[in-house]
Amino acid sequence: MAVAHMVKFTKQNFFFLVGGMIIYVVDIGVDFWVASRYFCQGQYSWSILILCFRGLSSIITQIFSYEWFKNDWEGTDTGKLKLVFLVHLFHCGIFIRYWFALKYGCQAAFKQTSSRGTSETDPSNFIQKQTIDAVTDINMLRVFKAFLETTPQLFLQIYILMEHGKTHFYQYAAIMMSFCGISLSMVDYQISLRKSLPDKDEFHLFSKFVYLFYKLLTITSWILSISLITLLNVRISVILLIFLWICGFIWTLKQNTTFCKSKKMEYLYRTVVGIILFFSFFNIKGRRTKFCISIYYATHTVVTLAILFVYIFWKPFIIKEICFTIVSILTLSSLVLGIIFLVVYYSHFHPTTYCTPQAYSDEMDGGAGQKVRVKSGRFQNFLMQ
Repeated sequence: MAVAHMVKFTKQNFFFLVGGMIIYVVDIGVDFWVASRYFCQGQYSWSILILCFRGLSSIITQIFSYEWFKNDWEGTDTGKLKLVFLVHLFHCGIFIRYWFALKYGCQAAFKQTSSRGTSETDPSNFIQKQTIDAVTDINMLRVFKAFLETTPQLFLQIYILMEHGKTHFYQYAAIMMSFCGISLSMVDYQISLRKSLPDKDEFHLFSKFVYLFYKLLTITSWILSISLITLLNVRISVILLIFLWICGFIWTLKQNTTFCKSKKMEYLYRTVVGIILFFSFFNIKGRRTKFCISIYYATHTVVTLAILFVYIFWKPFIIKEICFTIVSILTLSSLVLGIIFLVVYYSHFHPTTYCTPQAYSDEMDGGAGQKVRVKSGRFQNFLMQ
């Protein structure tokens, strides 16, 4: 009987996992450092906003992390769950997940010999699956963090630079950490996607760069556009943000997502997805998205051009002409290049363009004919393309 192959967790994956944990810790330190610098300069609103983004992101990721532990450990010792709850209460749940991932990852990458068996019940393959599942959960949480905290902070830092013009080292540090956080979370997510769905090939180096540039460039263009409209009128910017979030939330409701076991958690998940959709396209059901993604980026293009035309004809004195010229060039070039990388990725590197479905596996929520491993996991309900 043909069975889907088991993807290996390699030494390279282990070192990336360690690097991701280090960047996660450094990012926390940079957040508090930047917030303290703004506070010392009397910029209390910026300091509070940075800490609010940080706090909101942490609360939501801790809630999801604890719920996943409850689902995975259902029927086990309640004392263990109480300890896990206490750790999550102090916002350290992600470190428990890193501990499990490093523990299993070390065994899978360094201590196991290669096995020719394809059954998930084989000891070596069981450790591989445990590792991939642990890393997958971490990368899910990092995607939440990237769009609930890192991307809004990047928008805030760019807005501050455009409004005041004065630059400091800690602002550049915050922007660099934001770009690093977004980049790693998106690429690591795609790596986990390929490993969790065995009918999909490995995420090779060139395809990683194409996907990375597609996401970063489109997000950068959108953030610059929103920064410009915020400079023009904060109220209009907030109304636009709320309107687009409502559109994303309604679209998520229409998808009838089944990511969480409880209705309350499902609505929280849909709320988070609505926020993510404000910044980047998010395929929550694994379905073919050619039409949806075309509408999504066509809308972003129209809004971006409309914002730039408003500045050209209105000629507000809020921003210097030379600064506006630079920002508009960066916005348009990022948008065009991002769309080009998007087309290249979906034409040549997207899994559905070259994957052969594996036989005798359960069918997932994906496109027609796609197959996945016998045991369904959270990732089958959480697909970002």
